Amino acid sequence: MSVLTRDEAQTRAELLDVHHYTIELDLTGGDETFDSRTLIRFAARVDGTTFVELKPAELRSVTLDGHPLDPEALDGNRLALPHLTAGEHELLVDARMRYSRTGEGMHRFTDPTDGETYVYTQLFLDDVQRVFAAFDQPDLKAVFDLSVKAPQDWTVLANGITEQADGVWKAASTPLISTYLVAVAAGPWHSVRTEHRGLPFGLHCRRSLAPYLDADADELLDVTRACYDRYHEKFDEPYPFDSYDQAFVPEFNAGAMENPGLVTFRDEFVYRSAVTDTERQTRAMVIAHEMAHMWFGDLVTLKWWDDIWLNESFAEYMGYQTLTEATLGGSGGTPPRKWGTDTWTDFGITRKSWGYDADQRPSTHPVAPEAVDDTASALLNFDGISYAKGASALRQLVAWLGEKDFLAGINTHFARHKFANATLADFIDNLASATDRDVHAWADAWLRTTGVDTLTPRIAPGENGTCALTVDRAGSRPHRITAGVYDRDLGDDGGQLVLRESLHLDLPQTDAHPIGKRPALLLLNDGDLTYAKVRFDPESFETVRKDLSGLPRPLTRAVVWNALRDAVRDGELAPGAYLETARAHLPLETDLAIVQGVLAFASSYIADRYLTADERPAALATLSELCRDLIRRTEDGDNPGLRLVAVRHRIDVAAHPDTIAAWLADGTVPGGPELDPELRWRVLARLAVLGATDEAAISAELERDPSATGQEGAARCRAALPDPEAKARAWEAMFGSDDLSNYLFTATARGFWQPEQADLLREYVTRYYSDAVAVADRRGPAMAEAAGHWAFPAHAVDADNLHLGETCLHDADPSPALRRKLVDQLDDLKRALRVQGARQA
Repeated sequence: MSVLTRDEAQTRAELLDVHHYTIELDLTGGDETFDSRTLIRFAARVDGTTFVELKPAELRSVTLDGHPLDPEALDGNRLALPHLTAGEHELLVDARMRYSRTGEGMHRFTDPTDGETYVYTQLFLDDVQRVFAAFDQPDLKAVFDLSVKAPQDWTVLANGITEQADGVWKAASTPLISTYLVAVAAGPWHSVRTEHRGLPFGLHCRRSLAPYLDADADELLDVTRACYDRYHEKFDEPYPFDSYDQAFVPEFNAGAMENPGLVTFRDEFVYRSAVTDTERQTRAMVIAHEMAHMWFGDLVTLKWWDDIWLNESFAEYMGYQTLTEATLGGSGGTPPRKWGTDTWTDFGITRKSWGYDADQRPSTHPVAPEAVDDTASALLNFDGISYAKGASALRQLVAWLGEKDFLAGINTHFARHKFANATLADFIDNLASATDRDVHAWADAWLRTTGVDTLTPRIAPGENGTCALTVDRAGSRPHRITAGVYDRDLGDDGGQLVLRESLHLDLPQTDAHPIGKRPALLLLNDGDLTYAKVRFDPESFETVRKDLSGLPRPLTRAVVWNALRDAVRDGELAPGAYLETARAHLPLETDLAIVQGVLAFASSYIADRYLTADERPAALATLSELCRDLIRRTEDGDNPGLRLVAVRHRIDVAAHPDTIAAWLADGTVPGGPELDPELRWRVLARLAVLGATDEAAISAELERDPSATGQEGAARCRAALPDPEAKARAWEAMFGSDDLSNYLFTATARGFWQPEQADLLREYVTRYYSDAVAVADRRGPAMAEAAGHWAFPAHAVDADNLHLGETCLHDADPSPALRRKLVDQLDDLKRALRVQGARQA
C-alpha cells in the first residue's frame, strides 16, 4: 500500500476544498466484511488530477459527477480522479470492507463470556481508508453525516448524538473535523448516561463488564465533570461538540483515542480485579488527557503529521496538570490528593523515564521533528518523545513563561484556528503574542534539538565554612530549575532530612550561587520542573544511599530514584548498588507510584538484563525479601494498595513455587488480599514459568474465568510452559498463522520468553528475526509493533542476539514499524551489554 507523502498532501490540499461526507455503513452482512457507501462533495480550485484512498475487500462501483469510473483502476489503496475541472464535484464509492482483528480500521470482537459481538473504529493515523473512501489527510476537514445499519439489539455510538429509525442509526452532523477523527462504536453496549451543564454524558462498555462499570460510574463521571469544568475555566472557547461519550472497547491498541464526542478507551480501564489508587489516578489522568484533545487536536488540528507531538504533548501536560488542579466532589469521586500520589510524582516516575530512554537511542528525534516526509514516518514518532519529553518541555515552558501568559497564548491559538488546522509556527507565534519573552528562541532550543542534558552540581568551599554552588550543564538547553538544599534533622535518629531552602536557578549560570554551610544533600531539579538527567556531588550521593527514605516529599524522592536509574543505565552506578538502595529504603516508602516504578525497574531491567544469569537468583531473592517486608508492613490493612503492589511483585519474582502455589490453592494471600482473577492468572503464569503447573490446571482456570482476560491469561500461561511442544505451539500461533488477535498475540508473546528458560529458547532467538519480518509484512503496523515490542527476545543479553538483529536490519528490509522497534530493542541490548561489561572490566 502506498503511503501518503507530505508533498502529495500539500498538492492535494492546494487543489481541493472538501465540503461534506455522507457515509452509510451496513454492519449486518456477516463476520468478515461490512458494506461502506460514501458520497464526498468537494470542489477543485483549478483543473487538475488527484486521488482518493480506499482499502476495500471489493470495490463495487465508483461514480464521479454521475459518470462511472472503472473499479479495476484502483491501484493499491489509491483511486485516481483524473481530469477534474475547476468547480464542484460529487464522488460516490460503494465497497465491501474487511473487519480487523488487529485494532486498526473497523475492529470486530466477540466476547467469549456471553457470545456478544462489538465493533469499533480506530482510524488514526491513516486507517480511515479501511472503513470508507476518503481524502485521508488531516488538513482536509469536512462535515460528516453518518448512518449505520446494525443488528436489532445493538446501539450505535458516533461523534454526534445518534437516533434510530427503521433499523438504521443516524448521527447528528459533525462540525468540521479531520477524517482520522471520525468514530463509530456499535454493539449491545451497557450504558450509563447523565447530563452536565446541559451536555449529554455517557459511559459505555461490553455487557459482560456492566457490574464493574456500574461500580465505578460515579468516580468516572465525577472525574469527567471536574475536568470539563476546569477546562472551561482555562479555555475561552466552549466545548465544541454536541455530546461527550466515553466508550471502553475491547482489544484497543492505545490507551485511548480522542475522537470528538466519542472517546474510546481500552476496556482494561473497567477494572474486574483490585487495583491501586495510583492506577485509578492514571485512569483519571487519561480521561483528562483525552478531554484536553477536544480543544487541542479536534477543534484545532495539526496541518501535517510532523506536529503530532504538539497534540500529545499538550494533552499529556494538561492531563496531569488539570487533574492536579481539579477538586473532585459529587457522589463518589475521590480528590486527586487522596489517590496515594501527586500526579506529577506519577508522571516523573512512570512517564518521564519513557522519554529519557527514547531520547538516548539512535532513533531519537526532536520533539518537533522537521523530517516527517510521509505517513509511515509519522507513525514512528508516536513515542516517549512526543508524549513524555514534549509534556516535560511544556512544563518547563510554563515555569519559564508563567501560566497566565501560557494560557493567554493558548486561547489566542484556539480563537485564530478553531475548526481549522495550525502548525508549530502558528502555536509559537500565538504564545509570543502573550509575552515579551523570546518564545521563538526557546522553541529552537527545546523543540528542535535531540538528547537529554545532564546537570551536575559542584560545591566549592568559601569563607567561614560557607559554600557556593555551580551547576555544570552537559547540553545546550536553557533550564529554570529549583535546587533543594537539605540538612539532617538533628532531633531525629531515623535519618530524616529537612529542607533548608529552595534555590531558583536559571541555567546556564553567570555566577556561582552561595548556599551557606555545606548541606547533607544538594538536589538539582527538586520539583522536577525541567527535563534533564541530574547527578550528585559525592557527599550528597552518600546521603542518598543512607537517607533517601528520609526525604519529606514524594516528588523529591521520585527525582532521586530517577537519578539513580539513569546512573545505572549510564554505567555509573552498579546494578547491585541500586538493589541495595531499594532494599534499604523501599520498605519505608509510602508513595505507590514510586514503589511500583522502582520494583518494575529492579525486576525487568536489573534482574532480567543488567545482571548476568549467575547473578540473577540473588537479585530475585533480594526483591522477594523486599516484597515480604512490604507485605508484613501492611498487615494492619491500612494500605491495601501498597500491599497489592507488593503481592504482585512477590509473585513475579518467585524463584520457588511453594508459597505462591499455596496462595492459589487457598484462594488468598494470608492476611489478604483474596486472589481475584488478575492475581490468579498472575500466580498461574509464574508457576508455568517455573514448571509447577500444566495444561490441565490452565484449562481448569480458563473454565473458571472464560472472559476475554481469561483467554489472554491462558494464552500467556501456555506459552510460558517450559516444554518443547508448548513452545512450538505458541510460536506457530504467533508467527505461523494470522489467527491471533492483537491482544492474544501480545499475551502469547509475553509468556514465551523467560530468562529461566534460556536453553530451551535458544533456537527461537535465531528464528525470531526472519519470522518477525514476515509477520510484520503480512499483518501491518500494529502487529509489527507487537512483534517488535512484546515478541522480541529481550532476555538474551549476548553478542549473538545483537549480531542476528543487526544482520536483520542490514539485510532483511523490515517494515518501517518493525525496523524502528528493532533499532530501539537492539540499542537497549547494547546498553545492557555495556552495563554488564562495566562491572566486569
